[in-house]
Amino acid sequence: MKRLTIIDFVEKYTSEHSELTFLREKINGVWTETSYRETREEAHKIGAGLHVLGLKKGDKVSLLSQGRNLWITSELGILYAGGVNVPLSIKLTESTDLLFRIQHSESRYIIVSEQQLPKVRNIIGQCPLVEKIIVLDSISDYGENEISIYDIIKTGERYLQDHSDDFKALYESIGPDDYANISYTSGTTADPKGILLTHRNYTANVEQGSSVIQCKKHDVMLIILPLDHCFAHVAGFYTMMSYGGSIATVPVGKTAIATLKNIPIAIKEVKPMLMLSVPTLARNFRKNIETSIKAKGKTVERLYEFALNNAIKYNKEYWNRGGWQAWRWPLVKLFDKIIFKAVREGFGGRMRFFVGGGALLDIELQRYFCAVGMPMFQGYGLSEATPIICANSDGHAIFGSSGRIVQPLDLKICDEDGNEVPHGQKGEIVIKGENVMAGYWKNPESTAKTLVNGWLHTGDLGYVKDEHPGYLWVVGRFKSLLITADGEKYSPEGFEDGLADGSKYIEQVILHNNQDPYTMALIVPNKDTLRELVKGKGLDPASDEGKRAMLQKIQDEVNEYRNGKFAGMFPEMCLPKAIAVLPEDFTEQNQLLNSSMKIVRGRVEERYADRIKYAYTAEGKELVNEKNMASL
Repeated sequence: MKRLTIIDFVEKYTSEHSELTFLREKINGVWTETSYRETREEAHKIGAGLHVLGLKKGDKVSLLSQGRNLWITSELGILYAGGVNVPLSIKLTESTDLLFRIQHSESRYIIVSEQQLPKVRNIIGQCPLVEKIIVLDSISDYGENEISIYDIIKTGERYLQDHSDDFKALYESIGPDDYANISYTSGTTADPKGILLTHRNYTANVEQGSSVIQCKKHDVMLIILPLDHCFAHVAGFYTMMSYGGSIATVPVGKTAIATLKNIPIAIKEVKPMLMLSVPTLARNFRKNIETSIKAKGKTVERLYEFALNNAIKYNKEYWNRGGWQAWRWPLVKLFDKIIFKAVREGFGGRMRFFVGGGALLDIELQRYFCAVGMPMFQGYGLSEATPIICANSDGHAIFGSSGRIVQPLDLKICDEDGNEVPHGQKGEIVIKGENVMAGYWKNPESTAKTLVNGWLHTGDLGYVKDEHPGYLWVVGRFKSLLITADGEKYSPEGFEDGLADGSKYIEQVILHNNQDPYTMALIVPNKDTLRELVKGKGLDPASDEGKRAMLQKIQDEVNEYRNGKFAGMFPEMCLPKAIAVLPEDFTEQNQLLNSSMKIVRGRVEERYADRIKYAYTAEGKELVNEKNMASL
């Protein structure tokens, strides 16, 4: 099989599906459709325009914009011109974060939306290598060295009239091992690493992904995740392109909050069959569903709970559905029609499944979405693997697992010395395949540590079972294990995700144990539901008595894993003996979440070092203490 470049890939599928719709975008309140042919033509024009502007093969272009058609065609244009796209997250709020990436990547050009332009203007004086800023919107006040993307398109159109053969020769000179992206890590340290992804990394991962999950021609996917991440590239627009499907992007609001509010509207209007998700969004979807159910009254709420429990018991772990529970099937079908069909209408009514990535998706959430008829299939990957390593899918899923390992791909589980361990034993997930990155840009030390003889050391902890050899279980970070006082090591993520996903009274959790006498938990409570609970008991949430009742409820939720319905799920050493209730959520704004919505453990521990220290005192170990009371 030919090792395709992204250019080969785009030329192939935009020709095969020429007149089908590929891009959907809402402009001035109206959803527009752009065909595969039109997508390719615009990409050619942008690529030719960039070539005329002076972009040389291998030059870097930073791209900073919300998700939209021009994001996609601009990236394709960069690639057609032989350039390397440096996709930047719009969530980068600190000038230093943006400046580092533009400077470190040696970008010669910046493509930016009007909304993000002020960020670039603030730092452009410190970017001597940048020659032009290309704005994706028509504005009235272009600054020095700023031009419109529409001027680039017109220039490219004129060039192609007489030089189409020259342009074709340019893009056909691009090889599968040429760089396509420098994708920066989320920045949990001062100096994020630039992941070098080649053309073949991307096309290989699309081919690998199709071995575990399939789409249909004419499928519509709404992309609600940032386009700067390779997950949106591979699982989103390149995969949909290969099947003849289409993608829609969420309309951009005037602020980040306004864009978030557009998501449910876009879901109802686009009526997608597929969506990409991350655990944070999954939890929000569930909360919104249950809020709307609750608003319909006690009778509907009780029916909903009965239907949910019945479906969960029937589905079990998906692969073993039915069995002796097969008698539940008629009830599953009945309640699906009278309860869950209405739930799915809130998602447009055509949703078949979600593909989940970004972080571990708790098994309870997997069971929940399957029960309501919109399975959220857990996958696993990382940017260094472009990113898909495994995924569950329709007809092939085991809840709790991260899914079937893509093919072709070599995967092994290794101990701390790099030796492969047998099935059933946990260790570091190590892979080799055409999707493995070329290395880290200008960082040979990190490259040498991460890529060893072609094997990518993921830093993630996982295992494979003898009874399901093609599936992978990912259970946390291999390099972030907690250590008990007697030297026992364990991964905290399973308990953290289980507690946060399984309790409506708890939003976020971080466990801590660094050879301490016991494990403690930093907990972000859901204050609204806790206050509602104590009000129902006739207590004032602002009173000491009300706060004590809220603290006790948090403790009760933790105790479910010690002597309640989840007893035995985790070893005793994992379970917290002290709880620190925190006054604020972990967010991107306070830098306790990164741009992939993952909790940055190191920053949380640094921010709350005093609370951690306090939890190991006699006073701090007590549930009702002055700091916990003050946090409520």
